Amino acid sequence: MNSESVLGWLIAMGVPEELVSIGAEADDAWCLLRTESESGPGWEVFWREQGNRYDWAGFSNEQVACFYLFGRLTWTQALRGVVGPVDVTNTPPQGTPVVR
Repeated sequence: MNSESVLGWLIAMGVPEELVSIGAEADDAWCLLRTESESGPGWEVFWREQGNRYDWAGFSNEQVACFYLFGRLTWTQALRGVVGPVDVTNTPPQGTPVVR
Protein backbone atom coordinates (compact mmCIF):
# COMPACT_ATOMS: atom_id res chain seq x y z
CA MET A 1 0.00 0.00 0.00
CA ASN A 2 1.26 3.47 -0.85
CA SER A 3 0.00 7.05 -1.10
CA GLU A 4 -1.46 6.34 -4.54
CA SER A 5 -3.50 3.33 -3.42
CA VAL A 6 -4.47 4.06 0.20
CA LEU A 7 -7.48 6.23 -0.68
CA GLY A 8 -8.96 3.50 -2.86
CA TRP A 9 -8.62 0.96 -0.07
CA LEU A 10 -10.15 3.32 2.47
CA ILE A 11 -13.11 3.98 0.19
CA ALA A 12 -13.52 0.21 -0.27
CA MET A 13 -13.75 -0.09 3.54
CA GLY A 14 -16.51 2.52 3.64
CA VAL A 15 -14.47 5.52 4.79
CA PRO A 16 -16.01 8.64 3.23
CA GLU A 17 -13.64 10.08 0.62
CA GLU A 18 -14.05 13.62 1.97
CA LEU A 19 -12.51 12.56 5.30
CA VAL A 20 -9.11 11.86 3.72
CA SER A 21 -6.63 14.21 2.06
CA ILE A 22 -3.55 12.76 0.39
CA GLY A 23 -0.68 15.14 -0.35
CA ALA A 24 -2.35 18.32 0.91
CA GLU A 25 -3.66 19.69 4.17
CA ALA A 26 -7.44 20.03 4.37
CA ASP A 27 -9.65 20.97 7.30
CA ASP A 28 -11.91 18.32 8.80
CA ALA A 29 -9.89 15.53 7.20
CA TRP A 30 -7.20 12.97 7.96
CA CYS A 31 -4.12 14.12 6.06
CA LEU A 32 -1.20 12.12 4.68
CA LEU A 33 1.70 14.36 3.67
CA ARG A 34 5.18 13.77 2.37
CA THR A 35 7.81 15.93 4.07
CA GLU A 36 11.44 16.68 3.33
CA SER A 37 14.16 17.13 5.92
CA GLU A 38 17.94 16.95 6.15
CA SER A 39 17.66 13.26 6.99
CA GLY A 40 15.53 12.54 3.91
CA PRO A 41 11.86 12.16 3.06
CA GLY A 42 9.27 11.47 5.70
CA TRP A 43 5.52 11.09 6.02
CA GLU A 44 3.06 12.72 8.40
CA VAL A 45 -0.44 11.55 9.32
CA PHE A 46 -2.78 13.77 11.32
CA TRP A 47 -6.33 15.05 11.73
CA ARG A 48 -6.67 18.71 10.72
CA GLU A 49 -9.39 20.92 12.12
CA GLN A 50 -9.61 24.73 12.06
CA GLY A 51 -6.03 24.93 10.80
CA ASN A 52 -4.62 22.85 13.66
CA ARG A 53 -3.09 19.38 13.57
CA TYR A 54 -4.26 16.72 16.01
CA ASP A 55 -3.14 13.12 16.64
CA TRP A 56 0.03 13.73 14.62
CA ALA A 57 2.27 10.79 13.78
CA GLY A 58 5.50 10.88 11.77
CA PHE A 59 7.06 8.08 9.73
CA SER A 60 10.23 7.58 7.69
CA ASN A 61 8.52 5.02 5.44
CA GLU A 62 5.61 5.69 3.08
CA GLN A 63 4.11 2.22 3.38
CA VAL A 64 4.16 2.32 7.19
CA ALA A 65 2.42 5.72 7.16
CA CYS A 66 -0.24 4.41 4.77
CA PHE A 67 -0.88 1.27 6.81
CA TYR A 68 -1.10 3.39 9.96
CA LEU A 69 -3.74 5.64 8.38
CA PHE A 70 -5.58 2.64 6.93
CA GLY A 71 -5.56 0.80 10.25
CA ARG A 72 -6.66 3.81 12.23
CA LEU A 73 -9.59 4.65 9.96
CA THR A 74 -10.62 1.02 9.43
CA TRP A 75 -10.63 0.53 13.20
CA THR A 76 -12.91 3.56 13.50
CA GLN A 77 -15.24 1.99 10.95
CA ALA A 78 -15.24 -1.23 12.98
CA LEU A 79 -16.11 0.65 16.17
CA ARG A 80 -18.99 2.31 14.33
CA GLY A 81 -20.18 -1.14 13.25
CA VAL A 82 -20.00 -0.37 9.56
CA VAL A 83 -17.19 -2.70 8.46
CA GLY A 84 -18.32 -5.92 6.90
CA PRO A 85 -17.32 -8.15 4.02
CA VAL A 86 -15.97 -6.12 1.15
CA ASP A 87 -18.10 -6.15 -2.00
CA VAL A 88 -15.48 -7.53 -4.39
CA THR A 89 -17.32 -6.20 -7.45
CA ASN A 90 -16.91 -2.63 -6.14
CA THR A 91 -13.37 -2.94 -4.78
CA PRO A 92 -10.97 -0.86 -6.84
CA PRO A 93 -8.28 -2.94 -8.57
CA GLN A 94 -5.19 -3.00 -6.35
CA GLY A 95 -6.68 -0.20 -4.29
CA THR A 96 -6.42 2.45 -6.96
CA PRO A 97 -8.70 5.43 -6.36
CA VAL A 98 -11.94 5.59 -8.26
CA VAL A 99 -11.62 8.06 -11.14
CA ARG A 100 -14.37 10.63 -11.01
